[in-house]
Amino acid sequence: QVQLVESGGGLVQAGGSLRLSCAASGRTSDSRTMGWFRQAPGKEREFVGAISWSLSTRYADSVKGRFTISRDNAKNTVSLQMNSLKPEDTAIYFCAAHPVNNVYYSNYKTWGQGTQVTVSS
Repeated sequence: QVQLVESGGGLVQAGGSLRLSCAASGRTSDSRTMGWFRQAPGKEREFVGAISWSLSTRYADSVKGRFTISRDNAKNTVSLQMNSLKPEDTAIYFCAAHPVNNVYYSNYKTWGQGTQVTVSS
């Protein structure tokens, strides 16, 4: 089984940038696709983006053009570069993984503990 640990959250002003990272350890075959999700207070968890082992990407409409996902397969890490941040991006961000090399497959089996991102206006 794979374990996921996120880092890089924090407080930033609107219009600023943050970079989140997620390190996967353990059985790498369980992290063929890695995704990012977020959950704001009082709201349901929502999909942010995903990247497959073959480096295909997929993004939620709300973050397209502002967020970029990348991964280093050799290090089994994935990053989420967030630019032009808005107050509505404030949430706990979670890294997740599943063993299928397809960014449209949504049955994520493994989750990190989350990292807080707060965007002030």
